Amino acid sequence: MSSLFRSEEMCLVQLFFQTESAHNCINELGHLGLVQFKDLNPGVTTFQRRFVKEVKKCEEMERILRYLEKEMVKSNIVIAATKEKEMVPCPRDVLELESTFEKLEQELREINCNHDTLRQNLIELMDIDSLLRMTEDFFEEAESLLSCSEPPSEESVSMTVSSHITIRRNSSSSTSGTLHLGFIAGVIKHERFAAFEKVLWRLFHGNFVLRHAEIQATEELQAVRGAVKKDVFIIFVQGEHVREKIRKVCEGFHASLYSCPKTLYERKEMSNNVISRMEDLRIILRRTEEYRAGVLTRAADHVQEWGSKVKKMKAIYYTLNLCNIDITQKLIVAEIWCPVSDLTLVQNALVKGSEQSGSSVTPVLNRIQTQQTPPTFNRTNTFTEGFQAIIDAYGVGTYQEINPAPYTIVTFPFLFAVMFGDCGHGLVMTLFAVWVITQAKCLQKMKNEIIDVLVGGRYIVLLMGLFSIYTGLIYNDCFSKSFNIFGSSWHVRPMFYPHGPWENKTLYDNHHLQLSPTVPGVYSGRPYVFGIDPVWNIASNKLSFLNSFKMKMSVILGVSHMLLGVTLSLVNFVYLGKFQDILLQFVPQLMFMLSLFGYLIFLILYKWCVTLRSETAPSILLLFINMMLFDYQPEHKLLYRGQKAVQILLVVTAVLMVPVLLLVKPLLIYRTRVKTRHQQVFGNSDQHGTDTGFSSHHQKDQMVSMGDVFVYQGIHTIEYCLGCISNTASYLRLWALSLAHAELSEVLWRMVLQVGLKLSSGVGSLMLVLLFAAFAVLTVAVLLVMEGLSAFLHALRLHWVEFQNKFYEGSGYKFTPLSFDSLLETRQ
Repeated sequence: MSSLFRSEEMCLVQLFFQTESAHNCINELGHLGLVQFKDLNPGVTTFQRRFVKEVKKCEEMERILRYLEKEMVKSNIVIAATKEKEMVPCPRDVLELESTFEKLEQELREINCNHDTLRQNLIELMDIDSLLRMTEDFFEEAESLLSCSEPPSEESVSMTVSSHITIRRNSSSSTSGTLHLGFIAGVIKHERFAAFEKVLWRLFHGNFVLRHAEIQATEELQAVRGAVKKDVFIIFVQGEHVREKIRKVCEGFHASLYSCPKTLYERKEMSNNVISRMEDLRIILRRTEEYRAGVLTRAADHVQEWGSKVKKMKAIYYTLNLCNIDITQKLIVAEIWCPVSDLTLVQNALVKGSEQSGSSVTPVLNRIQTQQTPPTFNRTNTFTEGFQAIIDAYGVGTYQEINPAPYTIVTFPFLFAVMFGDCGHGLVMTLFAVWVITQAKCLQKMKNEIIDVLVGGRYIVLLMGLFSIYTGLIYNDCFSKSFNIFGSSWHVRPMFYPHGPWENKTLYDNHHLQLSPTVPGVYSGRPYVFGIDPVWNIASNKLSFLNSFKMKMSVILGVSHMLLGVTLSLVNFVYLGKFQDILLQFVPQLMFMLSLFGYLIFLILYKWCVTLRSETAPSILLLFINMMLFDYQPEHKLLYRGQKAVQILLVVTAVLMVPVLLLVKPLLIYRTRVKTRHQQVFGNSDQHGTDTGFSSHHQKDQMVSMGDVFVYQGIHTIEYCLGCISNTASYLRLWALSLAHAELSEVLWRMVLQVGLKLSSGVGSLMLVLLFAAFAVLTVAVLLVMEGLSAFLHALRLHWVEFQNKFYEGSGYKFTPLSFDSLLETRQ
């Protein structure tokens, strides 16, 4: 439990183990996850390390594994889960693993290359088949054109729905004899055809006949070729020179040209040949895919296991680069940081690793003394890791400094709930958090950053919801409506005649009436059992009452929270043995805050406890301002007898604490240094009589450092004194956001759901359903998500700035142990 409130005690340990047992020893330490290796070669660059080649081999194997996983995902092959704990292979097994990876990669690349080649051949054969089938009508029309003595006009040429014809005639063309036309046939992408046709027209001025038709997409064609649309075209033109130019244009537009026989018999024979070749290619492609799937399926059974081994091997080689090896290459020396409470576990892990490697020499573990600052290690579990992450985001705690996380577990959701106080909204948030907790494992597989943050903070959300239910019951607020469980403490009947001043006529003449607690029976004298009386929900001055109540409540909570932070600094001073700081820092800070803001809390509570008339009750804000200004006019009303003397004493005490904080500690440090320097000068004058230059230089350094001490203490004092004022005002965000949340909830109720409840027409039920849906959506989107996120960020700010800066330095560095579990989670 002590490690929860303070970072664990760490120690520096020196290890000696044999080289042949290094892999197994580090493997056991990695599975233990409790040691951080120290770099014994800090000046050596990465490329000068001993195991650079081994690390590069592991990186190459990781690349191959990523390639295999990518191919498995592409082929929809399920990757088998790895075992709980995999042994790290020895170096000779790594060579075999590397060879297996290279063979797998080479085989897969050859299979993919052959598959792509076969697929491309199949696409070409399918294009030729479409060309042969769709150009029969083109050849029939061309033969009719050749049989005519005069070329037909454009109007006499028939056009099919799926084809487009472009025919132009030159004015000087021959009108007698037959035309001997050649042709060029091919396939072009659909989006390029318009530009292709325009270029042909501009080059040849219509001296050609162009026919084209879009290839109808079938399921097989889409599976092989994808969503690419293509057109079949055939160009009838006269002259070999023109045909060569057209071929060059086709090459420019990346059109595929195919040789097409001139006779019908040859075309049919070619078509049958293409169909038979397509069938053969389909069979070969299917068998290639089956073989590829078999190779990937066999690899899928081991890919997670291989990935774990490679990750561990890479981590082991990286760790070995941090160690030293003796000249004989038989002994490895390492230094590790580990918790003192886990030294036995570390020793057992080293012995186990040595026994597994068959080493006859037991590893040696020596705890060594060091002046270096150890890393900060706060042991967490599933529940506390979210709150510890909030603290570490501000700054990793200084070693052995008190940990704010245990206090944050209570104060963070409570301050959130003060701003989000609504038991209805809190119940929805709680149910959502319970669902996230039950579905955590399924949600973690979705690989989404927002979902990962939500799953990591699921217990934070749960506590925020539970605390919101609690504060919502105190506010007596559930979706802006109040509960009347115990009955109101206020009664209206005694206000009527003969006990009170009201008559029936009074109800008609006045829109607003005020209950008077001075009338007997109106107020029972007993407050509501729990929370705010439900009668305030229908009161016209509800907002004024809640405004005063929540503002004063925010000040009380804020000052109490800051006093807790100042008190925790005392725990730090006592534990670390800084007793001088207790008298010179903690006591003045505590007296300064209690003299001013502690007294402000006293005024609030005192005014709540005494009976005062609203017309004559003094304002606490004015009392506090006059107290600071020493303004005590005769017309100023006070709360109790002797208040003036008490307030003057408190203000003087607070003012006197400022020079104590500012000067006493630096002057004591200066006095100690002068005394030490005096002893050094006169105690060693016989031996160092000629070193006056050195002494003056040393004295100058002492003065510079003392200047830094005075500046630092001045900044610290100014920050604390002004921070007490600004931080207290900062806690008023509790009041502002609580009122904003309540008013937004009431607006949604009045303007959305209440409108639907008042409808009584035939479509009233349908409108009520629609308005309730709108009410639910707006409640979730605005009040739960936006207001919840806003309250979360403000609660986070109050803890980081107003609370933690009173005792928490956060200047340490985090304990990052060698942990295979963390490596595998990162990989997944």
